[in-house]
Amino acid sequence: MHGWWLRRKHFHAGFMKDITEQIRLSEETHHHGELVVAIEAAMPSHVKSSAERALEVFGRLRVWDTPHNTGVLLYIALDRHKIEIVADKGLKAAEHEWKAICTGLELRFAEDQYQEGLTEAVMGLEAILAQYCAQEAGENGPNFLPDAPVML
Repeated sequence: MHGWWLRRKHFHAGFMKDITEQIRLSEETHHHGELVVAIEAAMPSHVKSSAERALEVFGRLRVWDTPHNTGVLLYIALDRHKIEIVADKGLKAAEHEWKAICTGLELRFAEDQYQEGLTEAVMGLEAILAQYCAQEAGENGPNFLPDAPVML
């Protein structure tokens, strides 16, 4: 029940619309990456770890299905307070870069700053994507995956 309560309290439609727009604008103007945010209120009981679940969600949402293999999943399991990032093989960012995003988000969540934390995490991920798969000036790349966060 805790995860469902957190989702209702912090991740309402207006905030999700803002995050969607933030992702859309960045993907349209800054990079060829595809960011997918998945927020799960309660992880299925049969799943042993959040890392295992994140890989499952990465596959089910087809985050891997981009021309340059530049999909990134930010997976959040609210009930277990777990955050995972799964990046496709086309992104050469170092593990510590992804870990820094997770750590920052965990700290914000611990301070009950869910919206601020998610906004900062998306900005951080978009900066990594812009660094590793930047668009040329004036280029407007196609969008292959939905920008709206997926509520599981």
